[in-house]
Amino acid sequence: MADAMIRVPAEVRDRLAVLAESRGTSIRSLVQEFAESSLTDEERRERADVTRAYLAEHFGTEVTDDESAAMGRRLRDVFARPARGDAA
Repeated sequence: MADAMIRVPAEVRDRLAVLAESRGTSIRSLVQEFAESSLTDEERRERADVTRAYLAEHFGTEVTDDESAAMGRRLRDVFARPARGDAA
């Protein structure tokens, strides 16, 4: 695999270094993990469609756009809260 150079401001590089060190990995691995795990809007929609089809087929449940949006908001709220024991 050929390497590529990505130019970022020094403060971004420094932040990536801190994040990588805290996870016991390298900046290279951190960026690779981000690229492999991040989805485009189109990929998200495709996964949502597959999930809705699965729920309908296996559980007889039809999930509306409004229900999906409401669940998305709830999940974002939950993940935005500090974990128990974390300083607020």
